[in-house]
Amino acid sequence: MKWNLPNILTLLRLVAAPGVAVMFLYFTRPYADWFALLLFVGAAVTDWFDGYLARAWAQETKLGAMLDPIADKAMVVIALMVIVAFSSWSPWLVLPATLILFREVFVSGLREYLGDVAGTLKVTQLAKWKTTLQMIAIAVLFSQGVFEHYLGMSVFGMDQQMIEAILDGEVEDTLGLGWKLAGMEWAGLLGLALLWVAAVLTAITGFDYLRKALPHLKEPR
Repeated sequence: MKWNLPNILTLLRLVAAPGVAVMFLYFTRPYADWFALLLFVGAAVTDWFDGYLARAWAQETKLGAMLDPIADKAMVVIALMVIVAFSSWSPWLVLPATLILFREVFVSGLREYLGDVAGTLKVTQLAKWKTTLQMIAIAVLFSQGVFEHYLGMSVFGMDQQMIEAILDGEVEDTLGLGWKLAGMEWAGLLGLALLWVAAVLTAITGFDYLRKALPHLKEPR
């Protein structure tokens, strides 16, 4: 195995994936949301840098080619599990998350079964866009958790009548309830929209991989 900077960045991204979940074990919210968001975004940025540096410095290796898709899948799968676990289990979130998780497991199983001919399932440009959209959607959904819990901290001790009076403009909004609520709602809507687009691309690329694998799955006559 050959270690270089691109491979080290990929390994760090792989290690950061479970770190996202660990943040919620050792920190209270919204600090856990902040740390998870920063860790996830930092790891996602390395996904671009490690590939760029490997190509620019002619340091592409078998180790990097093996670790890169594993790190991407680990980041997406673990982050989605955390987001769903701390959500209200809305079907609008659970359905695209389930589709994405199913596709990742399915394609990984295909590649494992095909073995030496798994090279026929090369990563396509559409699959790269799918991964990018997944990571953006997850980052936005983590930011929703930040807005939600700062809003909860701000309204702590208030009754519903007082909250409504502040949001309706009848009482001065000194705590910024308006922008925190707007941030939470818009981050949730944008994150879900991006996740659904990513789920559609996930299904398309998964079907494309299955189509390419079918010739190798036929029984000999």
